[in-house]
Amino acid sequence: MKKFLILFTILSLYHFSACGKSGDQPDPGGEEAQIDWADAADKSTNVLLRSFWNAGGKYFNYDSNGKTDFHYWPQAHALDVLVDAYTRTGDATYKSYFDQWFEGVRVKNNNTFWNEYYDDMEWNALAILRVYQATNDVRYKEAALEIWEYIKVGWNSNAGGGVTWKKGMEYSKNACSNGPACILAARLYQEFRNEDDKEWALKIYNWEKSTLFNANNGMIYDNINSETGEIQKNWIFTYNQGTFIGSAVELYKIFGERAYLNDAILAADHTISSLVDNSILKSEGTGDGGLFKGIFIRYFTDLIRQDRLDAVAAKRYIQFLRHNAETLWNEGTSVPQVFYGPNWRTAPGASTGLTEQLSGSMLIEAAALLQSKKLL
Repeated sequence: MKKFLILFTILSLYHFSACGKSGDQPDPGGEEAQIDWADAADKSTNVLLRSFWNAGGKYFNYDSNGKTDFHYWPQAHALDVLVDAYTRTGDATYKSYFDQWFEGVRVKNNNTFWNEYYDDMEWNALAILRVYQATNDVRYKEAALEIWEYIKVGWNSNAGGGVTWKKGMEYSKNACSNGPACILAARLYQEFRNEDDKEWALKIYNWEKSTLFNANNGMIYDNINSETGEIQKNWIFTYNQGTFIGSAVELYKIFGERAYLNDAILAADHTISSLVDNSILKSEGTGDGGLFKGIFIRYFTDLIRQDRLDAVAAKRYIQFLRHNAETLWNEGTSVPQVFYGPNWRTAPGASTGLTEQLSGSMLIEAAALLQSKKLL
């Protein structure tokens, strides 16, 4: 994933006839209206498939206009949304795309899951591991472990440790290449009980916490340049907050130590108080930035589901997620297309980009999950 945000320009309008939302939404002004989030998630995820899936290439297009540019890292998050939908519904339709995705993405990525960006590999390994957990198909286990071997090569002693951002840039140590790596290592340990994976998770977490985490306010800095020792403190993104939260939650699951939960809470509190526009997660642009909020929501939802989370904090987090989901669904979703844009208060019109659509899809799936657990 590129460090800068790629601006997506809508070149033409494309009118897509999807299953409409009109009439299915509650009145935006009706505070007591209860949204059926499972129904909303069905519409949302089905539109992701209808508008972005490239049946010939077996991967997701980069926008709803059929732009067939292949971008490796968003493919992982699209697969994650399909796993969300499959585990939520048990509908084999979603499952039927797993093998196609596995074939198509590998082919488009030069017949391998290796990539010069370590964070991109981490995202795909995390999604593939989830497919294995959902299907018990050993191919996905083997692929996740194969990618994990590629990722571990990215660790070096520059800046005291950490996984580098990109092959050939061993001096650049980023939150985006360490948070997901820690989550992956921790989940691999929990799934397969390889002690080395647990040690990797601890090593990566401790490096990121000591180097890029502000323990006073919960802010996650973007990167450190080991050649200059400079820490980039001006780039604070929701996705870096989210993956640090996810790392802390996974280690909390392993060790049961409250300190990890406290770290996650501090990072979450900073995000929902500072990276917002009137209590709605702020727009971080299109292109790569379009995916950032959805990544935060995924790991924020994991935090909400922890049994030992303080009841007051849990209530506050649930209210925040509900407010964001209701705002997106009632104000930020185009009708009848069911498209989302980078600003969750503004509907995008007749077309949108894959990354923005994925963030909105992840939020709606998160709301459906929490509603099914009677938390929303």
